[in-house]
Amino acid sequence: MMNRRRFLAAAAAATLARPARAATPGVTPEEIRIGQTMPYSGPASAYGLIGRTQAAFFKRLNDNGGINGRAINLISLDDGYSPPRTVEQTRRLVEQQEVAFLFNQLGVATCLAVRDYLNQNGVPQLFVASGAAVFSDPAHYKWTLGLQPNYQTEARIFAKHILASRPSAKIAVLYQNDSFGRDYLIGLKAGLGPDNAGQVVKEASYETLEPTVDSQVASCQGAGADVFLIAATPKFAAQAIRRSYDLGWEATRYVSNVAISISAVLKAAGLEKAKGLVSANYAKDASDPRWRDDPGFQEYKQFVESRMSGKDLVDSSAIYGYNAAVCLAHVLLQCGDDLSRDNILAQATHIRNLDLPMLLPGVRIDTTPTDYNPIRQMQLQTFDGTSWRLFGDVLEG
Repeated sequence: MMNRRRFLAAAAAATLARPARAATPGVTPEEIRIGQTMPYSGPASAYGLIGRTQAAFFKRLNDNGGINGRAINLISLDDGYSPPRTVEQTRRLVEQQEVAFLFNQLGVATCLAVRDYLNQNGVPQLFVASGAAVFSDPAHYKWTLGLQPNYQTEARIFAKHILASRPSAKIAVLYQNDSFGRDYLIGLKAGLGPDNAGQVVKEASYETLEPTVDSQVASCQGAGADVFLIAATPKFAAQAIRRSYDLGWEATRYVSNVAISISAVLKAAGLEKAKGLVSANYAKDASDPRWRDDPGFQEYKQFVESRMSGKDLVDSSAIYGYNAAVCLAHVLLQCGDDLSRDNILAQATHIRNLDLPMLLPGVRIDTTPTDYNPIRQMQLQTFDGTSWRLFGDVLEG
């Protein structure tokens, strides 16, 4: 477990005169300027808490001396979850703000819209906030690296649980019509195997600009399904949870990890209506009392209480943002005084068995130059109407 005091002490080690190096944009003796696009507005605005958490984290880090004496200057711009705006804001960050790299940009279509541009210009696109398989392709896009588990891996885990608990299930899938949603379909069918692929009786997609998914949910129920997989972002997941309950549909409901926030999703749907949901996780749930005395949770709790709002404590987006920020701080600390883009990428792709404060026990960060899947483990959980409860073993995909 990374001890916060030891980390901050190392990060704030006394700075000496640095030898001259080839200039890296955004890097000076005083700061490391990094960029980010985040949906502070638009259909995925619930994820804006990720960026706000990271801004607070780096502010605290800077107050304690920064990384090797340099402050981390995070420039986080709103893209509204719109690819054209992501392109505009990313070019602004690279060409006008001259950031050293992009960190934790969110979204499949949005990050794909700038992947070619960043790779052609040798700008690291580190720890993309998406589990889409397209962001784990070092052979073709060496400058783009994901963070969270692959969506296909998560769907395979769901498939194994469905086969074990309901081997004759009829499955309906609601999915976002992009790589994010389609990855769940791919993983689900792969997990079911060719002999059971026919158990998927309905596939209903939605576009991010649609106002609701009520009709898609009704069509899934009408297909006679008794298992409902919701591969959706927060706004649409909340609608699907609420609508499936209101229809009186007694299906076993699975929801993607990106939509498990109690405050942003389940409360919006209605906690009673969310009861019985199944998902998978790789991070600790701050509402689960089992972590009350856990050192990692205590570290996270102290951060939230000192830098954020109390209501943010149990939000999965805050937990995700915190873990990602700690991971980046580790990478930059390992860079030492060589903050060239080549070395930043090298350190990000040579992480070994890294434990983060809010990862589940047994879940670690590992990367290599040929494997851009930092997190490969998850554990199933169910919502009891108040909090998520883990069950079973940590599974690796």
